[in-house]
Amino acid sequence: MVRNLDIALLRSFAVAADLRSMTAASQTLNLTQGAVSQQIARLEALTGGSLFIRDRRNLRLTPSGERLLGKVRQLLSLNDEIWAGINGGILDGPVRIGAPYDLIGPCISPVLKVFAEAFPQVELSLVCGSSPELADRLAGGDLDLAVVEEPVATARGEHLMADRLVWVGARGGTAHAKQPLPLSLVVDSCIFKPAVTAALQRQGRTWRTVFENGGLDATFATVRMDLAVSAWLAFTVPADLEILPADCGLPELPSLAVTLHLPDRPPTPAAAELARHVRDAFTRQRQPA
Repeated sequence: MVRNLDIALLRSFAVAADLRSMTAASQTLNLTQGAVSQQIARLEALTGGSLFIRDRRNLRLTPSGERLLGKVRQLLSLNDEIWAGINGGILDGPVRIGAPYDLIGPCISPVLKVFAEAFPQVELSLVCGSSPELADRLAGGDLDLAVVEEPVATARGEHLMADRLVWVGARGGTAHAKQPLPLSLVVDSCIFKPAVTAALQRQGRTWRTVFENGGLDATFATVRMDLAVSAWLAFTVPADLEILPADCGLPELPSLAVTLHLPDRPPTPAAAELARHVRDAFTRQRQPA
């Protein structure tokens, strides 16, 4: 009987083997650790044996895993070569992708790492900015593709995922109870700002801006020090910060869509392939652990 092996299972196995860690593999592949473990468990079920020896510090390949790894690397290399051939041979040339600051760590960096390894001759450039700024730059021809955040009801790009916008504060903090509410957003043009301020206005809650236009790290710092609260998509919230509960006194916020935008002109082969990598990454992101 012939069994079809999912490329995603093989890539998870190869990355986990290279990094010797489920956690590091999940970060590289833009998946939850549970999803990576599940994929490797499925591969082990297909191969009929354990592929890793797991201990407290790292993963080690079993003899079966070592034999399989070489073949998997050959298959993954062939897979990437086939995709490159479909898109006109070896990919090269510049590709400029834009993304908001908050999506870089959890979503975009892992995609770019995998893409750069598969297509080393492509000259990647990453442009960060707010979603409205990136949309303008794409329309002006400064970008080859952009991943942006949009209100679900008015989203115009290709849907990648949707997530709820949540209030975020320091663990055990009290900033959310202060009056007026101290609010910290990354940039003044942040796509979250209209939804956040409209919700506060409906509640009759006053607020003051503590920090803006200084970058994501500085925003994280003000929240960690309990100087302010912020609002982010739930899946992007760092583990050391707290998603504030519904009974914290702050109004409910809407969900937003993460969308992919390409310019009206036909994309270059490299841009089309990067767009495919982005779609695949978000498809894996949506898979349950």
